[in-house]
Amino acid sequence: MVGLESLLRLADPDRGVLSPKVFMEVAEETGLIVPIGAWVLSSASAQLAQWQAADVVPPSLKIAVNLSFRQVASPGLVATVESALADSGLAPQCLALELTETILLEADVASLRQLEHIRDLGVQLGIDDFGTGYSSLTYLKRLPVSFIKIDQSFVADMVEQSSDREIVASVIGLGKSLGLTTIAEGVENVEQLQALLELGCDQAQGYYFGRPRPDVPRL
Repeated sequence: MVGLESLLRLADPDRGVLSPKVFMEVAEETGLIVPIGAWVLSSASAQLAQWQAADVVPPSLKIAVNLSFRQVASPGLVATVESALADSGLAPQCLALELTETILLEADVASLRQLEHIRDLGVQLGIDDFGTGYSSLTYLKRLPVSFIKIDQSFVADMVEQSSDREIVASVIGLGKSLGLTTIAEGVENVEQLQALLELGCDQAQGYYFGRPRPDVPRL
């Protein structure tokens, strides 16, 4: 295991645990996503640092946190990241921030400078759900990233559908040519994992390795 991903859920007393699809749009529209995102970043950094200090996880283990458009556009993003690292004591190289293609393409100059500053701190930046956004790859020139995550919609049927397998192979090839780490999302069985290994994918995540859980991981 090389990393974990922080997943936000809302505990509703009536409807139970809700996924971001239910509440994220409202949080984004109202701007509440900025303080929520800061809390997630702070909490995730602190939790990993605590696990590392307790020798529950390897000291090199990374944790990934998703960023929204509002967060990237917020002028306080750099300070938020710096505060999360300083308060938790987490090494910058153990933190990864994920953005979608849409966010990266629509980000203005000020937002890109913030991301460059964060990258210069040692924090890794990557593209989430790669392949589901824009057909143009010009956004990769706007901000060099460290990794790309192949969207699970392609991984799900790559064993049965040759077209999906070719798409995954193309993304892996692109990643290698650009010196980027390729990570496959949504791996649920050994057949998918084997196919990804044959194609040279660097890393994978999904229910095959473990389902989301709130407690301390057992490694």
